[in-house]
Amino acid sequence: MLFTENESQRLEVLNQYQILDTPPEEIFDELAQLAANLCETPIALISLVDAEREWFKSKIGVTISEVPRSISFGSYTILQSQILIIPDALQDERFATNPFVTSNHYFRFYAGVPLITSSSFALGSLCVIDFAPRNLSVKEQVVLQQLARQVIRYLELHRQKVINDSHRSFNLLFSKNPNPMWVYNQNNLQFLDVNEAAVIHYGYSREEFLQMRITDIRPPEDVPILLKYLGQQYPNLHLARQWQHRRKDGQIIDVEVVTHPIDYGSYNARLVNIRDITEHKRIERTLQESEARFRVISESIPVPLIISRVSDGLILSTNPELLQTFRFSPEYLVHPKYLLDLYHNLTDLETLLKLLNQHGFIHNYELQLKRGDGTNFWAIASLQYLSYNNEAAILTVFYDINDRKKLEIKLQEQNEFLRRIFESIPLMIALIDPNGKLQWVNQEWENVLGWKFQYFQTRDVLEALYPNPEYRQYVINFIQSAQHNWGDFRTQVCDGRLLDTSWTNVYLSNGQIIGIGQDITERKRTELALKAQAEREQLMRTVAQRIRQSLNLQDILNATVQEVRDLLGVDRVIVYKFDSEMIGTIMAESVQPGWTVSLGVKIHDTCFKIGAGMEYYQGHKRAIANIYEAGLTDCHIGLLERFEVKANLVVPILLKVSSKNPGSHLWGLLVAHQCSGLREWEENQLDLLDQLTVQLAIAIQQSSILEQAQTELVQRQKAQVKLRNALAEKEVLLKEVHHRVKNNLQIVSSLLQLQSQTLKDPEAIKVLRESQNRIESISLIHKNLYTSANIGQIDVAEYIHNLAASLLISYQIWPGKISLETDIDSVSLNVDQAIACGLVINELISNALKHAFPNQQVGTISIALRNVGNSIEMTIRDNGIGLPDNLDWTNTDSLGLSLVYDLVTEQLEGDITLERNHGTVFKIQFTQLTLHQ
Repeated sequence: MLFTENESQRLEVLNQYQILDTPPEEIFDELAQLAANLCETPIALISLVDAEREWFKSKIGVTISEVPRSISFGSYTILQSQILIIPDALQDERFATNPFVTSNHYFRFYAGVPLITSSSFALGSLCVIDFAPRNLSVKEQVVLQQLARQVIRYLELHRQKVINDSHRSFNLLFSKNPNPMWVYNQNNLQFLDVNEAAVIHYGYSREEFLQMRITDIRPPEDVPILLKYLGQQYPNLHLARQWQHRRKDGQIIDVEVVTHPIDYGSYNARLVNIRDITEHKRIERTLQESEARFRVISESIPVPLIISRVSDGLILSTNPELLQTFRFSPEYLVHPKYLLDLYHNLTDLETLLKLLNQHGFIHNYELQLKRGDGTNFWAIASLQYLSYNNEAAILTVFYDINDRKKLEIKLQEQNEFLRRIFESIPLMIALIDPNGKLQWVNQEWENVLGWKFQYFQTRDVLEALYPNPEYRQYVINFIQSAQHNWGDFRTQVCDGRLLDTSWTNVYLSNGQIIGIGQDITERKRTELALKAQAEREQLMRTVAQRIRQSLNLQDILNATVQEVRDLLGVDRVIVYKFDSEMIGTIMAESVQPGWTVSLGVKIHDTCFKIGAGMEYYQGHKRAIANIYEAGLTDCHIGLLERFEVKANLVVPILLKVSSKNPGSHLWGLLVAHQCSGLREWEENQLDLLDQLTVQLAIAIQQSSILEQAQTELVQRQKAQVKLRNALAEKEVLLKEVHHRVKNNLQIVSSLLQLQSQTLKDPEAIKVLRESQNRIESISLIHKNLYTSANIGQIDVAEYIHNLAASLLISYQIWPGKISLETDIDSVSLNVDQAIACGLVINELISNALKHAFPNQQVGTISIALRNVGNSIEMTIRDNGIGLPDNLDWTNTDSLGLSLVYDLVTEQLEGDITLERNHGTVFKIQFTQLTLHQ
């Protein structure tokens, strides 16, 4: 938004006019209408620019009363000293995207004169607006500026009237009143005036008050309650209530507020009378005034008030509030009543009188009182001596706290309930204030940590639990992060031990923190054990996988020593092998940089040869924390010292002799060396190496088996070469056989061809041609066999396609007359099945070519061969005229159909069915046999 250089002073001056949100006035409406008429525009406005809005005191041509300042034209006008003219807003980059220009309003022309006061503050503007681009003549500009000066004159008159009214109200209401008082606007809660007592009591200057709203002196949390309370009240009622106010110095005070609706200038206002009840000085001063004034005041005080005689407790005077609070009828005071009638417990009255006699006054004494209907309620009593009608008297003021007391009792019960819960649950619970001071802990907290709550009354609890400054800051950061998850920490208990604990925090609305924790030492121990177990299992899997993936023993040993060193965190791991003379050789090593490497170093170890380490022969394993205290021989210690060993783990690697012999022999050792110092080993670490030696034994035995298998593999490869040579010779022989059979069948076919050329009888020629086709179908089988790369494999699709094509040629079928379609699966047929299928196809296609398409009819013949489970289904279909309905094709004189039936049922051992719908369909199904059956 745009602001003037003296924006705060400008707003203060604007508020002094007290014209914002006032009803329309005839004189301003007439001036606006005159501006619209003279400039011939549909819209004319007299506007005032507030901090957040442009408000229209008078409006011609529009219905809205205000617009946000961020999109108002007036916010630009008040920055000018002369008239602001915008001929076409759509072409002005300041307003091209303004909602009033781009929306349904379509404001295009604007001319505004700033309303500048005599003190040079621009309050708003007199403007005219049109829906089409245009401009103002010089005369129109002069007239508009003259009208703006008239508006300023009437604003000054209005301000003077406000000032006069304000002064009269000020003098009339509260200028000299000792109580803080103010007047505020009910519409926007803005302060309109305050008296000097309010300025002194609250610390704000009068100018600061007039820039504020009544919500500004409330604590932020009370503002929603105040707004809701004000929204529920009727505007013409006298309101009285207790609130909390905030002085300028930040002090919160308790006050009792009484408000009255008043007319204040043109505002809908309320007069507010404030009584500071944080101290009861005002009540005491009032009680010292005259009886008449006391009576007036007492009747207006909204709390029960009683004046009783000191001598006998007779009630001399009271106020109407007492009747209402104690539920007495108006006739209650007709007869003499005594103070003791109001007390539930007479000992309370005796105690009060005793204390009053000692101190002269009593403030805020809690007790139970008795109502007229016999019920009891809690109240606070304040007592003060005074003189009433020249008699010694006691002024007693009661404050009904029954609701509060019920809440306190309920809260105490809830607190007790929560305390019992907190004490019984097996979790550590601590309450910490925003400054980090320990407020409360439960019994579990003291039992687990060993500290007593009283110890931390003058000490920092976090410093005791986390003495390391860096680690303590880490804990503080976790607490301040307000995370809702659990965090694990090492906490120092009273006896100095470090305990594994887990904590989470709950933040309360008052800034306090509830820390909830538990001892997770056992859980941590279990987690570490599980982690160690998982690591062992992972190592076992890694080694086992290496054994499965590789039969190279050296690779397996190298991987094993590296994995073991990483897992145990030792300085060196070796695999040590014995030869037949029990002299050792290091087969694999993984060593931390900086220590002596033993792999490749020539070691002449005679320790085991002379009997050292005999227990390893029986499979015993050893964990040596100190080589000098383990009972080792001098030669063994000397060997270990050569490689800087201080402690080690030693596990024998035992191999089974044979499956029949349950015994085993010592192959070597798996050893983990600690060179940097002595080390106490854990039982599971020794067990880990023991388990690994089983895997290594398997790898060693597999390596031995591999050597044997490689020898056998060489012998088997030699035998396979001989077998392949013999098989090649057999394949050559079989191909030659099939070639000769095919040639012989070709000779027979040629003889039939020659014979048919010597005959004149067409039927005889026809018979010879059909026989020739049958021989050709068999010949094709043998041709496929000897030309195939695989002597036992027949390309069924190629065979059927070639067979059908040869038949079409044989019967001299012109291309395009009868088309042939094939759909052949990848099926396996032996030679006998292939010959039988070829003959069946030959007969059925020949039959279709001869009879299905008479008179040069065009048609289609299709052949399908499919795998159906363990069977083969062959379908031969034509769309010709079909077989006669009265023909029993299974019992006919036709040689071809009889041959088909016999081949299917006897040779193929299958079934054949005939369908006569839209041509002829033969479906043949037979069991699939292997190529060698």
